[in-house]
Amino acid sequence: MLTRTNIKNGDELSILGFGCMRFPMKGPSIDEERSIAMIRDAIDKGVNYFDTAYPYHAGKSEPLLGKALEGGYRERVKIATKLPHYMVNSLEGAKKIFKNQCTKLKTEYIDYYMFHMLSDKSNFDRMVKMGIMEWLDQLKQEGVVKNIGFSFHGGKTDFEEIVKAYPWDFCQIQYNYLDENNQATRSGLQLAHSLGMPVIVMEPLRGGRLVDNLPEEVLKAFKDYDEKPSPAEWALRWIWNHPEVTVILSGMSNEEQLEENIRIASTAKANDLTDEEMSVFDKVKSIILEKTKVPCTACNYCMPCPFGVNIPGCLSVYNDKYLLGKKGIRMKYLQTMGMMAKNPAIASLCTECGKCEGHCPQNIEIRKELKTVKKELEGVFFKPVVAVLRKVMKR
Repeated sequence: MLTRTNIKNGDELSILGFGCMRFPMKGPSIDEERSIAMIRDAIDKGVNYFDTAYPYHAGKSEPLLGKALEGGYRERVKIATKLPHYMVNSLEGAKKIFKNQCTKLKTEYIDYYMFHMLSDKSNFDRMVKMGIMEWLDQLKQEGVVKNIGFSFHGGKTDFEEIVKAYPWDFCQIQYNYLDENNQATRSGLQLAHSLGMPVIVMEPLRGGRLVDNLPEEVLKAFKDYDEKPSPAEWALRWIWNHPEVTVILSGMSNEEQLEENIRIASTAKANDLTDEEMSVFDKVKSIILEKTKVPCTACNYCMPCPFGVNIPGCLSVYNDKYLLGKKGIRMKYLQTMGMMAKNPAIASLCTECGKCEGHCPQNIEIRKELKTVKKELEGVFFKPVVAVLRKVMKR
């Protein structure tokens, strides 16, 4: 496992970080046995950075990680977790959440603590007014928090304002070969680095969209150059090619993903890609961008929908219609969102309450997009058909 040095404090961090938002599942719950085994296996193979958050897995991610790090594993890793500023209305509220997080993680200190999902400077200013920065500075002096940072989901201008507003110890941004000019952008990555700030990258595979169900033209472009690397390897190496990136977070959901990522992270170096390889990415990006209708990463921040819509699921099927040109896509939608879901989760259940849009890191006009999904994948008789088929399946 290769490492890169935190330019702020000298920590040697594995270039692959374990994102704790997509643990393997057993029904509706985390598969605890498999998840703990994967975490410990990752540590034994050199991964030393673990990223979780207060709301991940409906609040179950932090306790699972805490349990996995018992028995001497805690001392071998850096824990990163997040203060959900959108749930904080007072300094006392923030203190209560932090104490709860330490309890769940079974630790007396947090190595990398950040504001979760800052999208504009007003979010940060609100924290300042509550005295939360002074409190975090005090925790840092006491050694209870080692590094103070933020994760970002907003535009380039907002990122530049936030990154200059405080002497941050690190930041976390969405970055991949499709998002080079979205959100913080490449110039934001370079700015943070120029300020002496390590950058942690999330969504390197766009929630799996840069791996699963890619158009045949994309797969051909990769294979025409080299048949061996998988789409995941291409995507990860593109990010690790940037010397400004310290750690890439990968939300690994099974053992095969873990093994592949560790293998790649054992050889991926900065400035390692050739001009010819970079030209392959230019071709691939143009193909995907032309076909992608909605930039959803399936992060699930928009969920749960109070009216039962599986928002990422609906948008995923809709994107597949154009990315893959699949026949039978309406049947797939009927099956996955209607017949086989625990409860119907189709787009037409949307009441346009707008709750989801306030949480979307990609700033997707979800209500508008769900109307389009309804128009293109449903029809007059769609709901009655779903109801009848569900009754038949119950019998």
